[in-house]
Amino acid sequence: MPITVLLADDHRVLREGLQCLLETGDEISVVGTASDGLEAVELAERLQPNVVVMDILMPRLNGIDATRSILVHHPAMGVLILSVQSSSDVIGAAIAAGARGYLPKESSAAELTAAIRAVASGERFFSDGISPLTQDSHRDAASIPSPMWGLTPAEREILKLVADGHTNIQAARLMGLSPRTVETYRCRLMAKLQLRTLPALVRFAIRNGISSLHDKPM
Repeated sequence: MPITVLLADDHRVLREGLQCLLETGDEISVVGTASDGLEAVELAERLQPNVVVMDILMPRLNGIDATRSILVHHPAMGVLILSVQSSSDVIGAAIAAGARGYLPKESSAAELTAAIRAVASGERFFSDGISPLTQDSHRDAASIPSPMWGLTPAEREILKLVADGHTNIQAARLMGLSPRTVETYRCRLMAKLQLRTLPALVRFAIRNGISSLHDKPM
């Protein structure tokens, strides 16, 4: 049976080009394409592909958060990042989110096919230029960025205000937003960070240097 693949990239030309490239033989079948991170999560749930080939910079939900969301429910699914981003922070964030492979977009068709094949079989695959960065990330766990990487500036500000003890009404006044909008941001933050309670959200902010409060048991 062919390896089933979901392509997630916000550029239509690239999605269509990759699909044509990957389906030239019988080994790989592209079962769906997504134009943003949320659509990738939804299609991964519905189509159950062997591999998701994921871009990072996409609308609505970035590829790091989309990867994390997919693997929470489907840990055996393989995610291969295909991106123009090549910094160690971004690569570390992808590894921390659970991606099994990482390729720059200038990779050859042969390397992409090999990466998909490896990820589908449960192996890890990183291009030659990226491999040293992944080794550094594994040697020093502290070098892997926290989930803060995926938050927008507005979400970071709401997190700080809430963690510092401001009510929704107070945060809304400071941000120039409505209390309902602040509550929406807070719910979105907790979902992104996979936190269930306000104390857990505050502890997260303290650990990541967002809150000015001192860390203490809650």
